[in-house]
Amino acid sequence: MGSCFCIGLKTEGSRHDGKVTSATVPPSPRSQSEILGSANLKSFSFHVLRTATRNFRPDSVLGEGGFGLVFKGWIDEQSLAAARPGTGTVIAVKRLNQEGLQGHQEWLAEINYLGQLDHPNLVKLIGYCLEDDHRLLVYEFMSRGSLENHLFRRSSHFQPLSWNLRLKVALGAAKGLAYLHSPEAKVIYRDFKCSNILIDSNYNAKLSDFGLAKDGPVDGKSHVSTRVMGTYGYAAPEYMATGHLTERSDIYSFGVVFLEILTGKRCIDKNRPSNEQILVDFAKPYLTNKRMVLRIMDQRIDGQCAPDVAMKAGILAMKCLAREPKYRPSAHELVKVLEQLQELQKVSDRCRKDQVRKQNNNKNGRHPRAVASSGGGGV
Repeated sequence: MGSCFCIGLKTEGSRHDGKVTSATVPPSPRSQSEILGSANLKSFSFHVLRTATRNFRPDSVLGEGGFGLVFKGWIDEQSLAAARPGTGTVIAVKRLNQEGLQGHQEWLAEINYLGQLDHPNLVKLIGYCLEDDHRLLVYEFMSRGSLENHLFRRSSHFQPLSWNLRLKVALGAAKGLAYLHSPEAKVIYRDFKCSNILIDSNYNAKLSDFGLAKDGPVDGKSHVSTRVMGTYGYAAPEYMATGHLTERSDIYSFGVVFLEILTGKRCIDKNRPSNEQILVDFAKPYLTNKRMVLRIMDQRIDGQCAPDVAMKAGILAMKCLAREPKYRPSAHELVKVLEQLQELQKVSDRCRKDQVRKQNNNKNGRHPRAVASSGGGGV
């Protein structure tokens, strides 16, 4: 799966001018039985999950985070019994490694909120295990791992994504973010980054690693004040400076990820020349010029991105990375622009194929009119 699932401090709130203004959460406090009963999740025994993951073998580990390891396992979809490796349904099992009340409360909070969120671009929480001291969560398995692996790992297992697939992944991630910011969910992600964007077998992107705090803004404030816990390089500057978190903080993080998608470079890399180590600072001067933006794009997708699309993509990244949060687009606007870029790229690809076909026809001595009359000139 390529990424672990750990709960961070996320907050709820409804959107107003890009900021969080109020919170609508399930009544608190709620009893454990109420939470588990309302989440509509499957309950697994510890024995089943231990067997499904081959006793939590080290070679089954998919990822690790602050709150536990994530293991690959197999279950029978109908009976929910453990299945032999390679059979049944593949799952990802997170095993909480923290002891005491705090770890249990955070585990319970993840069930409380994630069990009620349902969207094609969010990793699905399937069920849980609560048995003695064992606290586990069961998620759908994402076979192609994380976007981070595809962008930055060099191995036969993780092939570089084409430009069209990168656009598809970016659009899927934006749709997931738009849902989290919607009135239905009212979630600020707070830790949007490449390792939290997982990809399934059809290259659909789904967001993971989002949790919620119980309380949103209070006393008429338009933001949530939290202990700064995001990932350095992705976190918005105003959040790093003040701890004030809004939906537009997520948009800045999306801009950083989109820049990584465009360039194939990590947001921070101490191995690069000193003036290139912080990607945002290095790339910004290139983003609004058609010729310049092509110079910083990932060489592995050279020639795949239409120049007009590259320029519009650069402008979108620049808007997301605006220092003033109010100038950043909303997640809904991100989706609209990315859909437009996808359509523009499709038009460009069709034109390119037509040109190649005409060139091949000319080389073979076939006149374009003859080709058209024979039915070979259609798209």
